[in-house]
Amino acid sequence: MRYLPKSPGERLEMLKQIGVSSIDDLFSTIPQEYRLERDLDVPRQMGESEIVEYFRNAAQKSAAGYTSFLGAGAYRHYRPVIIDSLVQRGEFLTSYTPYQAEITQGTLQAIFEFQTMICELTGMEIANASMYDGSTGAAESVTMAVRITHRSGVLVARTVHPEYREVMQTYAQHQGLGAQELPFGIDGRLDLAVLEQSVSEETACVLVQSPNFFGVVEDIPAIADIVHKKGALLIVSIAEAISLGVVRPPSEADIVSMEAQSFGVALSYGGPYCGVIAAKEKYLRQMPGRLVGETVDKEGRRGFVLTLSTREQHIRREKATSNICTNQALVALMATIFLTVYGKEGIHELALHNLAKANYAAQQFSNVGGARLLFAASPRFHEFVLQTSESPEQLNSQLLKRKVIGGLPLGRWYPELGNASLWCTTELNTREQIDHAASLLQHDAEAAFTRA
Repeated sequence: MRYLPKSPGERLEMLKQIGVSSIDDLFSTIPQEYRLERDLDVPRQMGESEIVEYFRNAAQKSAAGYTSFLGAGAYRHYRPVIIDSLVQRGEFLTSYTPYQAEITQGTLQAIFEFQTMICELTGMEIANASMYDGSTGAAESVTMAVRITHRSGVLVARTVHPEYREVMQTYAQHQGLGAQELPFGIDGRLDLAVLEQSVSEETACVLVQSPNFFGVVEDIPAIADIVHKKGALLIVSIAEAISLGVVRPPSEADIVSMEAQSFGVALSYGGPYCGVIAAKEKYLRQMPGRLVGETVDKEGRRGFVLTLSTREQHIRREKATSNICTNQALVALMATIFLTVYGKEGIHELALHNLAKANYAAQQFSNVGGARLLFAASPRFHEFVLQTSESPEQLNSQLLKRKVIGGLPLGRWYPELGNASLWCTTELNTREQIDHAASLLQHDAEAAFTRA
């Protein structure tokens, strides 16, 4: 049904007031060759069974049956089936925002539990009710630090996800923030000597990622010591949340920005994901987004309320900490269910599983002729950088023909690393798949040597 709220008579009256005789006259400034004067070539409507069959056939053309070694901020993990069963309940799926606490206790409690678990994982004292994703979370953390310190200098490690840095630059370009990038050393970690030289009395914050974009775990205590000596704040971005199952929480940080996609959120062609900001309690008033708090009613019963919401939709625009309009409540609920299902020991075991798979894959792939593991001596989680004799693009093209999706080529962001690519393994990559990929890499390396 077409949505035409005005009757033909009303439309004629409107045209008369405008001073034209027909709808076509409104478009007279558009050249004739650019006007569509026929019906749209839209396929006929389909029945339900035909639609199901159409998408089933389309799915067969996708990556079904492929082995993937891609990561770089978007990770394939097993999603317990209970997640979709619960989030698709009407009271969660159709809820918008918990304005009225008396009728949204379920949503508020779920958010409160999410915040609590995020604090336990990150070692922070407070957490908000989620952001859009990890990139906006990192950018919002930077502007939060600027408000707290009343400084404008921002230092960002080059080992932070390139797309996170791009989003941060977009935020910074019209706010007078001087963002400077810091290099990494031969170990794939932030160069501490350069950091010490770069931090000044004008530095508001230093943004690092751990595990960083190369999968390497940064020395957070050492970085924090350097940063805090100058009165600046340390922001730690975490793109792979599962790493907190084995990696020490960055408790020395002042603000932690995390992408929680790995906690039961499907890849879904790039979103929606779930960002989160956690911080020390003294920075509560400068935290963007929402915070749900626990209280008791007049009869002493436990209850939940929207304690803080420093967004422009709720308070005066000049007092707002962010123009982030909403949080990812439904996606955060997925993460909450995931963490509840796995529990403390389950997350630890899952992280160990990922760590073991990556270690095995790194050993197998680096044994292939011409391949070399970069930053091999540094601690890492489940991603590693592989340098090959053949270009990653050519290598991936050959692997794709055998239904293997190879690592992410790094030349676009780190040309100094040469033929380097970022590989990732999770619990969904089997030993057989890793061995198969290693044999294909060996075959392609031998073929490349023969061609040379």
